[in-house]
Amino acid sequence: MRRALVVTDETARHPFRASLPPHLRAPGEEAPPQRTWRITAQDVKDFLLAYCACFLAVTAFIA
Repeated sequence: MRRALVVTDETARHPFRASLPPHLRAPGEEAPPQRTWRITAQDVKDFLLAYCACFLAVTAFIA
């Protein structure tokens, strides 16, 4: 007879979570993740700086 080495819970829906003990899988932990990042003005400046630098490098390489 084959027996599983770890008692699993099929409601966990993931092999790792199914292998965790029940006290670590609280039923109320299924909250949707909150979005924690925003695009700031500094992000736009950094992108434009990198874009312009790459554009100038490619232009200088081609010319």
